[in-house]
Amino acid sequence: MSTQTMWEIEDSLYAQGVEILCGVDEAGRGPLAGPVYAAAVILPRHLEIPGLTDSKKLSDKKRRELFPIIQEQATAFGIGFASEAEIDEINILQATFLAMKRALAQLPIRPDLALIDGNRETDFGIPVKTVVKGDSLSANIAAASILAKVSRDDYMLRLAEAYPQYGFDIHKGYGTKAHYQALREFGPSDIHRKTFLKSFYGKA
Repeated sequence: MSTQTMWEIEDSLYAQGVEILCGVDEAGRGPLAGPVYAAAVILPRHLEIPGLTDSKKLSDKKRRELFPIIQEQATAFGIGFASEAEIDEINILQATFLAMKRALAQLPIRPDLALIDGNRETDFGIPVKTVVKGDSLSANIAAASILAKVSRDDYMLRLAEAYPQYGFDIHKGYGTKAHYQALREFGPSDIHRKTFLKSFYGKA
């Protein structure tokens, strides 16, 4: 997808009088362990970052190449997370919103509007517009998706050193066959999402 196409949503909002907008996306809603991360990014208008798109469409190598470029060239960015304990306490959707709020709170500039990937929203304290598949359609959301994904992956790599038996360095906490096998062998750790494992242990 061309960079120009990635700016069509933003351009329509700029034309309506929006001055400053940011993109917001999350990473790690589905895993069995670890936190959910979110990032908020304000890019300069029509900034061209070659290869910028949904983080899920990029290799780990490419995401890591784009990560510092986004940080250096963004007008502002914030990264936040909600812990596995918070996920268990308030559910994954509310924890995702919490991570997004924390990312937005780190922005030194208050945006006029936040573009949120997906179709769910809450009160973020500023106007929001949800965009389904926004990480493939909006430059700001795509940038946020990369910052959130790489930040979470790096955190899971650190957890892999503390909990080597689970293989977090390979699957980043997602429910792979190897991860389920490790759970059968070692049981859950204190960074596993207990509410995500109820059905698994119900069958075990």
